[in-house]
Amino acid sequence: MELQSRHEMVLELILEQGEVSVAELSKRAGVTPMTIRRDLETLEAAGAVQRVHGGAVIAASRGYLSPYSVRAQRNKEAKKRIGEAAAAMLQEREAVIIDVGTTTLEVAGALGCKRNLTVATPSLQVANLLADNRGIRLIVTGGMVDPGELSMVGDFAEEVFSRLRCDTFVMGVGGIDVEAGCTEFSLEDAGVKRAALASARRCIVVADSSKLGQASLAHVCPIDRVDVLVTDSAASKRELSRLTEHMEVVVV
Repeated sequence: MELQSRHEMVLELILEQGEVSVAELSKRAGVTPMTIRRDLETLEAAGAVQRVHGGAVIAASRGYLSPYSVRAQRNKEAKKRIGEAAAAMLQEREAVIIDVGTTTLEVAGALGCKRNLTVATPSLQVANLLADNRGIRLIVTGGMVDPGELSMVGDFAEEVFSRLRCDTFVMGVGGIDVEAGCTEFSLEDAGVKRAALASARRCIVVADSSKLGQASLAHVCPIDRVDVLVTDSAASKRELSRLTEHMEVVVV
């Protein structure tokens, strides 16, 4: 099993079980225990796991949003495809809001060839990625920084969106469900998303298949506020069918 696939397998198992052993991981991956120990050292250095005697545990409570470093490692190829597909939907001279999150960061990364875009974002990660792109006029909201997510929240961030009129909001979500709508883990983050939604004509949700049919703590908007969902081919056919009744669904 290749390095990236092993890292994803380790994170999926830890998120599912809470704790995994070197022996179990070695058997599943078909590599030596020494190789697994090196993998765990790498993931611990990234803040994704915590090593314990004979194995590793998740670096955060299972009842809350996983650390950014953990989510950045999950479904990386799917998120890249989603990001490229969503970026292709953005037209020259649009005013676009790019949300915080690991999938929206892939959207920003796929904007390299775009020109004459205005991009507003509450994400320091997105801002850092786009800062040198001369084809993009960049607006950073300001606000109180969430150190874990490197996102900006609070009244300042929301106030900026109240002064903007944008074409498209590319939104990340904690979950998207027909009944629950779009939800997030953080109340503060949800508040910024609602402000961004109010300033945009079109909403594109980018969400890998693990988000479909899920609901998180804070409500952002009803399902009918979403115009387009971009997700990956591992999504449940049942969930896709239900969501397609309310929006355009693009599977990549």
